[in-house]
Amino acid sequence: MKIISVVGARPNFMKVAPIHKAFKKYENEITHLICHTGQHYDEKMSKVFFEDLELPQPDFYLGVGSGSHAEQTANVMVEFEKILIEEKPDMVLVVGDVNSTIACSLTAKKLHIKVVHVEAGLRSFDMEMPEEVNRILTDRISDYLFVTEKSGLENLKKEGVSDEKIFFVGNVMIDSLIHYLPKSEVSNIHNEFGVEKGSYVLITLHRPSNVDTKESLEKLVRFLNALSNERKVVFPIHPRTKNNLNKFELLERLSSDIILTDPIGYIDFQALTQNAELIVTDSGGIQEETTYLGVQCITLRTSTERPSTVDVGTNQLIGVDLTKAEIACLDVLNGNKKKGSIPELWDGKAAERIVDILSHV
Repeated sequence: MKIISVVGARPNFMKVAPIHKAFKKYENEITHLICHTGQHYDEKMSKVFFEDLELPQPDFYLGVGSGSHAEQTANVMVEFEKILIEEKPDMVLVVGDVNSTIACSLTAKKLHIKVVHVEAGLRSFDMEMPEEVNRILTDRISDYLFVTEKSGLENLKKEGVSDEKIFFVGNVMIDSLIHYLPKSEVSNIHNEFGVEKGSYVLITLHRPSNVDTKESLEKLVRFLNALSNERKVVFPIHPRTKNNLNKFELLERLSSDIILTDPIGYIDFQALTQNAELIVTDSGGIQEETTYLGVQCITLRTSTERPSTVDVGTNQLIGVDLTKAEIACLDVLNGNKKKGSIPELWDGKAAERIVDILSHV
């Protein structure tokens, strides 16, 4: 059997890495190849992630780069089709909800190649999120749907997906987190930034609702400056966020107590995550990682497709009102911490379960 797994953007690397490791046990029966679409086009960051996660160089690199949603999706489809016609795989495995995920799923399905979706069934119920559109469409055409949390099972059932396609296996993101904890524990990143473990706030923000308008960015600058009065703030700044802060001449308004840095590799970022007193984010994956680690998380979004992080974990879904967010953050920093536990099957063995199932189909 030949399976091609697709990576496109940074979160995909963490999801495919444990799956690739699990496939190695079956290398006499299964040929596993990796296609990097190049949707995440920062060459330096892609390189760091492949090295950090011990992934081999991808077997195929499409190099599609940036563009509108339509351009990016179309370019991936055109280039990926060539790979599929040449390689004739039995299955295409896609992860998450980025444009590469739906593009490669569609291309495979139209060539009558089976589609495997890892991280299926997640729903934010916000159709203005491009990721939500990608998730729903990918699930609809997939042959095997691997689910990370109970809400995914409920959503797929409501949408009429047949039970024999659905498998509750746990979370491959957590597989990577657990596997690399020993490495992240010896990271030197705290010394580099001059921050003390357990007494800083880590920020990651990139969604349009938070960083695309001058008004929202002015509020964000005020919010971050207020936090920096209480604790050191570490802000690995997304290129989109940095460009917009520059465009509106707001970068220089950030307090000098805020440690601004370029995006950080997986191991160092994980070290910052596990030792933060508080994380403020609009990322999906970080909600999951903080829940596993028991780290306090404030999510600046109106909805989450990962409700177990709120229902079971340490995540608080606050919305995009930064006045409310500031109150919630100060509450945590004053010691009012949310208690949480680890969701079912987030045990580091999700990839093994996935590959075991695929080896028997």
